Amino acid sequence: MSAGRLIVWRHGRTEWNLQDKMQGQADIPLDEVGIEQARAAAARLASLAPTRLFASDLQRAAATAGELAALTGLKIEYDDALREIHVDDWAGKTSAEIAATQPEALARVRAGQTQRRGTAGETAEEVADRISAALTRISVEGTSEDTVVITTHGFAARVGICQFLGIPQAHWSAFGGLANCNWISLLPSRNNGWRIEEWNAGSLPEPVMSDDPQR
Repeated sequence: MSAGRLIVWRHGRTEWNLQDKMQGQADIPLDEVGIEQARAAAARLASLAPTRLFASDLQRAAATAGELAALTGLKIEYDDALREIHVDDWAGKTSAEIAATQPEALARVRAGQTQRRGTAGETAEEVADRISAALTRISVEGTSEDTVVITTHGFAARVGICQFLGIPQAHWSAFGGLANCNWISLLPSRNNGWRIEEWNAGSLPEPVMSDDPQR
C-alpha cells in the first residue's frame, strides 16, 4: 500500500532568506512574515484533510508544520532526514561573499556539477539521495486515502523529489525553486510510481529566497 497524495511543503521565510544568506542546517527561526506565511498556507492545506504530518526537526520547518498541526490536530512526526542540505562553513554567508572567496566552487554549484558545499558539507547528489529515501519510506506507509504533508526545505525538496521521481540529474535545473511556504503535490501514477500534480503551488509567483543556487 502507499499514500494517496504527498504534499512536500517548504517552510516560511526567515531573516536569513531575506538577507540572501545560506542557511543549510543552521537552525534559523521564522521571521514575522514567515509565521504569517505558515498560518495562511496551513489554512489552505488543512482543506485537503491531511492525515499525517512530517517535518524536518530544524525550527523553521517545525514551526511551519506547527501551524498545520494546530488546525488539524495532527501530531508532527519529526525526521532529521528531511533537513536542508548541509553547507558547513558556508552557512550565514551570502552568494556574493562565497563568490569572493571560493568562486570556482560556487561556479560548479551553479553549473549543476558535483561540488561539496563548504569545507565538509553535502553535495546535491547526497541530499537528493537522503530526501528521496525519506520520501520512499514515508510514501509506502498508509493507504490510498491518506494525504501526507512533509514539511522540509527548498533545495532539499527540489532535488530530492527529482531523484524520487527518477528524473535524470541533467534535468533537475528545469524544475524551479520553491517560494517560502509553497508546496509540491505528488499523486500515484499508473506505473506504480509518482507524478507531479502541482509544483510551487500556494500563491502567485514570488521571488525565491533560499539555498537553492538556481537564481
